[in-house]
Amino acid sequence: MKIYTLHKKQKLPISMDEAWDFLSDPKNLKTITPDYMGFNILSGADRAMFAGQIIQYIVTPVLGIKTKWVTEITHCIDKSYFVDEQRFGPYALWHHKHFIKPIKNGVEMEDIIDYKIPFGFLGQLAHPILVKPKLEEIFNYRTKKLEDIFGKYEL
Repeated sequence: MKIYTLHKKQKLPISMDEAWDFLSDPKNLKTITPDYMGFNILSGADRAMFAGQIIQYIVTPVLGIKTKWVTEITHCIDKSYFVDEQRFGPYALWHHKHFIKPIKNGVEMEDIIDYKIPFGFLGQLAHPILVKPKLEEIFNYRTKKLEDIFGKYEL
């Protein structure tokens, strides 16, 4: 069983309150997800984030195939971090940790995603060709979009 990790950090010139308010609101996921992904929240984004929250989405990750994705917010510490875990969806495992900490003139956001591809050996073959590049593309889009919204971090 192969488990992969994607690790990203980004600095933004905003306050902890601004960062937390934006990043912990599930409705903002659509804003920072590429349009071609067809991201649409079905339910669960109608209140402030809390541990135990279930959020249901429709997403089109590859080849125009619509997929239902259900995540649970398993941990949530206000203005510090939250964790979302897939309960149903395209991955055999999806565990995404979001950390936010104050730094000089802004915040540093850190994403650590541990994930497993379904379909055993075939999934492992698809990882470097399809899955890993797609995840990198999505998170690079998020980086750019967050800079467009909040500005670039400079010391």
